[in-house]
Amino acid sequence: MLKLDNHSSGRHFLHIPGPSPAPARVLRAISYQTIDHRGPEFGQLGLKLLADIQKIFKTKHPVIIYPSSGTGAWEAALVNTLSPGDHVLMYETGQFATLWQKLADRLGIKTEFLGKPGAEGWRYGVDAAMIEERLKADASHQIKAVCVVHNETSTGVTSNIAAVRKAIDAAKHPALLMVDSISGLGSADYRHDEWGVDVTVSGSQKGLMLPPGLGFNALSPKALEANKTAKLPKAFWAWDEFLESNKTGYWPTTPSTNLLYGLHEAMDMILTEGLDNVFARHQRLAKACRAAVAAWGLEVQCKDPAVYSPVLTGVVTPEGVDADKLRKLIHEKYNLSLGTGLGKIKGKMFRIGHLGDCNELALLGALSGCEMGMKAFGIQLKGSGVVAAQNELL
Repeated sequence: MLKLDNHSSGRHFLHIPGPSPAPARVLRAISYQTIDHRGPEFGQLGLKLLADIQKIFKTKHPVIIYPSSGTGAWEAALVNTLSPGDHVLMYETGQFATLWQKLADRLGIKTEFLGKPGAEGWRYGVDAAMIEERLKADASHQIKAVCVVHNETSTGVTSNIAAVRKAIDAAKHPALLMVDSISGLGSADYRHDEWGVDVTVSGSQKGLMLPPGLGFNALSPKALEANKTAKLPKAFWAWDEFLESNKTGYWPTTPSTNLLYGLHEAMDMILTEGLDNVFARHQRLAKACRAAVAAWGLEVQCKDPAVYSPVLTGVVTPEGVDADKLRKLIHEKYNLSLGTGLGKIKGKMFRIGHLGDCNELALLGALSGCEMGMKAFGIQLKGSGVVAAQNELL
């Protein structure tokens, strides 16, 4: 039998910021027998999914669902709108903004990376004023797109996307706005149409509470127009074939049928709870988590309260404490998985995920594991984070 947990008893506490734990209802749906993806039942399912995913993105425009990771959806957004050598302005908020930029470079796109210098820059959100200034300087409109990350999973920062759109408009610049909301969608307030986003990229394994394997591109009329002249090579990722097949609820290639079953259930859960209620729950849990960090006498990775993430909280470990060794101890002793620090901040912080199918007791269990683990590691804590979080949640 497949063994995925080396601990002798109890459940595993998965509190990385994605993949998030899949609810039992979603897992049951995924286990159903696969159906004919060219049959009438699939067409009915497909039309329902495509209508509901628009509600999640808050858009009236098409959303393409790929059998891919979020990384694939990154690539799809770029190759469907740009041509070789196009100039793209990207903003560095953390490791995932950096990885998207590297992917764009590999595609033959000319990238320009804005941001605050060093590891300290990874403690803040997108500075829309910097984008506006740079676009105003681009009088000949060489910059074809602006790419930013909504919720930076590596740091716990949720940037103000509406401010980025306002900056582009203030500069009177025609650049497309592309946004990665892979870890934000379904957990943090997101408004594709209202915020004037041209392509939103997302994935299934975060706020949508599914295993990895589905990638999303939410489109705008401007993005569809850009697609007509985009010259970057594309075959599997091409929007046109998906859009044509999706009209009747089908896919141009073999879809991830069983993951789509799970998506149906996950979206039903989210829409039944109500998006505003989902967002409020995430904010409440995040506030309690930050209260715990403050009670411990530690710092939150994000330094700007205006862009604190409702999805995860980054915890900066004391000077001289290797955060990965601490995580290892916590996993071995208490069966709790926490997110590692990435890139410039590896070994200096850990991440607590409180997204998706998470409630008060799930968070308190994770915080208890963190607190016991830090004490076992020899870290002197100022006070009890668990008690502080409880008081916040009462």
